[in-house]
Amino acid sequence: MEKVQEERRRRTGRRVLIAALAGSLVLGAAVALWPWERPVSRPVVTPAAGAQALSAVVAGAPAGLPELGTLIGEREAWVRGHPRDARAWAVLGAAYVEQGRRTADAANYPRAEQALRTSLRVAGTRKDVQVAALDGMAALANARRDFPAARAWGEAALKVEPKRWTTYPPLLDAYTGLGDYKAVKRTLDRLLELHSGSAVRARAAAVYRDRGWREDAAAQLSDAAAGASSPAERAAWLERAGELSWERGDPQDALRRFQEAVRIDPDQRAAQAGQGRALAALGRTTEALNAYRVALAKQPCPQYALELGELYESIGLGEAARVEYDAVRERVREVAEAGVDETLLLGRLEADHGDARAAVQLLRAEWRKQPGIEVADALGWALHRAGQDKEALRFATAATDPVHGGGVRSALYAYHRGVIERELEQYGAARRHLQEALRVNPYFSPLHVPSARQALAALGEPPDVPVPTVEESKEPQDEEG
Repeated sequence: MEKVQEERRRRTGRRVLIAALAGSLVLGAAVALWPWERPVSRPVVTPAAGAQALSAVVAGAPAGLPELGTLIGEREAWVRGHPRDARAWAVLGAAYVEQGRRTADAANYPRAEQALRTSLRVAGTRKDVQVAALDGMAALANARRDFPAARAWGEAALKVEPKRWTTYPPLLDAYTGLGDYKAVKRTLDRLLELHSGSAVRARAAAVYRDRGWREDAAAQLSDAAAGASSPAERAAWLERAGELSWERGDPQDALRRFQEAVRIDPDQRAAQAGQGRALAALGRTTEALNAYRVALAKQPCPQYALELGELYESIGLGEAARVEYDAVRERVREVAEAGVDETLLLGRLEADHGDARAAVQLLRAEWRKQPGIEVADALGWALHRAGQDKEALRFATAATDPVHGGGVRSALYAYHRGVIERELEQYGAARRHLQEALRVNPYFSPLHVPSARQALAALGEPPDVPVPTVEESKEPQDEEG
């Protein structure tokens, strides 16, 4: 009897075990298929602030200001105890360059030069460290607008390690500033062979923009923003996309992109100034003035002060405009002490709001040093303002001639050329270029757009030229014919 009872207990236990297992399987399947349940994801590990900035600086990408501050503090502390760490010095120098660019604080540039030269001095035969420091020196020279020096440093880096892709972006900037567009094409082609990240796409967009390929540039920037590895980088590419929208005369789209950039990265002051530009075009003048003031409070860039001054002048606030123009001159003097060359900006200011003859002298020297299309346009306009229109047209043509590099679709450049041609009584060409300026961007300048409209109206419609008759169109024959 006991054996029978024991056997029954065993069978019952097996049935309970089987039922439990089946229940577990059913429950597991139900949980897996339940629509609102999700598997537990692994926590996302966010890199430390200094590491984020380090990744950006090494790749030549924009970095956030808080992260840059952390990286700089870490590297400064490290090199105090390890003064012969060439790699750390190179990173510190590159971080100073980026901080100077983001804040418009030129005091960073002498610090950057000292750090980078220290890296070169203690690097020994380590090629990777040498190239990092040489790349940093090229980026520093570009930030100072010394394009011949940037070319020299970049080409020196290529000789050491020609397949290092990070050397090519600073060289693109240098060749563009020097007006060497064949070298720009060659350098971009090689860069695209070596790498295809977001920073490379953004560089390609800049080249395409200069060639007048706006759609290609916009596509590259869209891809760059989508693939950005940090908020600061994404905001930077959105700001450039906004600039493209602005240049093609779409202030509403430009404003949307600028606002998104500032939302993502509140330190994106170029986008803040861009908002000022777009808001002014949309007739929201008070908001535009405030946007410029906010940008200047955190990034005292002389270009923003010039734009703000012209906005003041366009609404009849001449005294406020003069305050901003004086601020531009003072700022240019300050940054010159740190090795920054703002001759181009100062020449533009003097041509329109100061001494045009002084502007010509400044810009002639700049043209001899670095003859890019920006300088060609500015020098041509300064010559016009100084009453030298025949020579002015030569430079205005260089700035707008796609055969020789001036392929960028700039409303301002077209306006300058049209005004110069009108003074030379080349009325057909003048009408064509003034129309082009207003077609490319009907909001390109709060000061010059009204002048462009007035000049175009004064030229009137093109004269009616009678269509030749069949008899008139026949070629003349000689007497024997």
